[in-house]
Order: sequence, then structure tokens, then C-alpha cells
Amino acid sequence: MELRIFTEPQQGATYDDLLAVALEAERLGFGAFFRSDHYLPMGTDGLPGPTDAWTTLAGLARDTSTIRLGTLMTSATFRHPGVLAVQVAGVDQMSGGRVELGLGAGWFEEEHTAYGIPFPDTRERFDRFAEQLAVVTGLWRTPLGETFTHEGEHYTLRDSPALPKPVQQPGPPVLIGGRGKRRTPALAARYADEFNLPFVGLEETREQFGRVRDACESIGRDPESMTWSNALVLCVGSDEAEVERRAAAIGREPAELRENGLAGTPEEVVDRIGTFAALGAQRVYLQVLDLADLDHLRLVAEQVAPHL
Repeated sequence: MELRIFTEPQQGATYDDLLAVALEAERLGFGAFFRSDHYLPMGTDGLPGPTDAWTTLAGLARDTSTIRLGTLMTSATFRHPGVLAVQVAGVDQMSGGRVELGLGAGWFEEEHTAYGIPFPDTRERFDRFAEQLAVVTGLWRTPLGETFTHEGEHYTLRDSPALPKPVQQPGPPVLIGGRGKRRTPALAARYADEFNLPFVGLEETREQFGRVRDACESIGRDPESMTWSNALVLCVGSDEAEVERRAAAIGREPAELRENGLAGTPEEVVDRIGTFAALGAQRVYLQVLDLADLDHLRLVAEQVAPHL
């Protein structure tokens, strides 16, 4: 089981805050450092304000050395797909081939309103999302010297040189996630290297992994070619007092976190991760909400990771 660190900078973080977490995660041997792609906080004042996902990942690409970097999830409403393909390929070059693209349809209407970003209805967002996947992967996979054309309902590209090329070929890994029962599994089966389920329990994990496996088989894809992962909030303590302190720091209750996330002593968390592994999860994204608490990462690296 691979453990990755997942942050929510819109809740209040500077670039330096993110860099400190990424460097410590790299030093401790975590598999990757991921961040959300949001422009508006949820339940906090968000000071000093949001940072752009791909801007900060470009900085981290140069300020880290080995850890993989990515998004859960970049919103398809935020960027045109041609621009996104250029951005991600550029950051992949800057990192020496360590970037992964989590891409989703977008869901948080208020942040779109706050920053003047159009927010279509659900059907149109998914239509645009599907086209973005086709465009981004198509641009990356177009052979050098050839051009890429896409005639879609929402995006049209004609005779694109399909440059720059990312270091990773045929392109950086693409992550798709979510709880949708029909279009999400179909898109994952067609485009995703990894399928991720955020903040759900065991039964929903079992059901949705099953839908995606069925979608893979329906198009002749081996489900074993997919990487399977969960994202869960982290709250680990060496004893109950430390669990309670860390829960209070993020405004949550230990009992609720034990039910809905990865909370408790290291032994409890090892057991909890094991229940997701039994359903096929190969990676867990540890949602770290208190970015100043680097001892939290050290505890996981020393007392959880070695037992998985």
C-alpha cells in the first residue's frame, strides 16, 4: 500500500507552507504530494488566500527532487484543454517526469461565482470534461511532427502542433475519480491510469470499484491495468489525547473521523487501511488539513507506513 500526502491549500496556505510539507513528505518517503484545485475556502476565512494549483506545482517541481506531484482534482471548468495540456507538460518537464494529472468535471459553484468562472449544468460539465480528456491525452500522444485536430461540441482544435511533449510518455498518469454511477466509470475505463474515490466508506468503495471494473471489461480493458485508490482525512495520534488534539485543530470530532476517515492510534489506522486494501485499494491519499503539524507526517511515516 502506497501512502501519498494530499493537501487543501484553499483552506489557508502560502507557497512556503506547501513547500515545507512537500519537502518533509519527500524526506520521509511518501509516494507523492498532491493538492486540491480550488479558489474558495470551505468553512474558514482561507487567509492569506488561494494559490493556483499548477502555478504552485511548477514551483514544487523545481524545489523538490524525487517526490511525485499532482492534483486531486484539477477542475475542467478552470482551463481550456489545450492550455491545460501545455501547462501539465511544462511542469512535467520541470520536474523531470514526476507529474500526475487528476482531472474532474468541477462541482463547487460558489468559487466559480466568486471568480467569474462559468459554471454550466451537470450534463454540460460532464460533456466538457469528456472532451477535455480526449483533447489533453490526444495532444500528448500525437507523434512528433504530426498535428492534432479535435472537432467537438465545446472545443475545436485544428492542426495543433501538439507541443510541448511531456517527459513521461505517452503522457503523465491521468487520475479520474468520483461517485457517479454511469459516466464516471465509463470515462475512467477509457482514459484513466488511476481511479480514485474521495471520502467514502467501505461499501461505496466496493460498489464503485466494481462499476469501474465492469466498465473496463465492457471495452476490453483489463481492470488490473488500473490503479485503485482512496482519499481519506488523516488524524493519527500516539495516544488518545493526541488524537483529540489533532481533531480539534481541524474542527472535527474523533468519533466522526474514526467513522469517516483514518483516525486513531497508529494501530487503528493500519487496520483501517487494511480494510480498504482488501477491497482492492493500492494507494491512499492522506488528506492533511493542519499543514503546520509536520510531526503528524513523521508519526505516520514511522508507525503506520512500515506496517502496511
